[in-house]
Amino acid sequence: MDVIPIAFYQLAVYTLVTAILIGVLLVAARWLGGSRHSAEKDLPYESGVIPSGSARLAWPVPFYLVAIFFIVFDVESAFIFLWAVSHDLLGLAGLVHITVFIIVLLAGLAWLWRKGALDWGPSRG
Repeated sequence: MDVIPIAFYQLAVYTLVTAILIGVLLVAARWLGGSRHSAEKDLPYESGVIPSGSARLAWPVPFYLVAIFFIVFDVESAFIFLWAVSHDLLGLAGLVHITVFIIVLLAGLAWLWRKGALDWGPSRG
């Protein structure tokens, strides 16, 4: 028969107490929270200004590309930094791997550039 360590019991009690606390808080919020609806309460809040028109735009806003490019290049810089810290341990194999990694990322950047993903202004025609 295996003996279950005391840490498992502590984790089980912690999990149970946490689940009960979350349940009690959810029930209390549902019970105490107001549920009256009105036309004023159902309007979106626009800093005190009554919203007018549609929130939909006729053209897509490319700001999400900034976030995606940031994530890609942030992850790239993290990998390159890790390689730079341990380049002496990785040797020639590490140099080959990071070179291939950078070439693949540059190929992806060239493809994005060719597809026009980096054109921020209005199109020329």
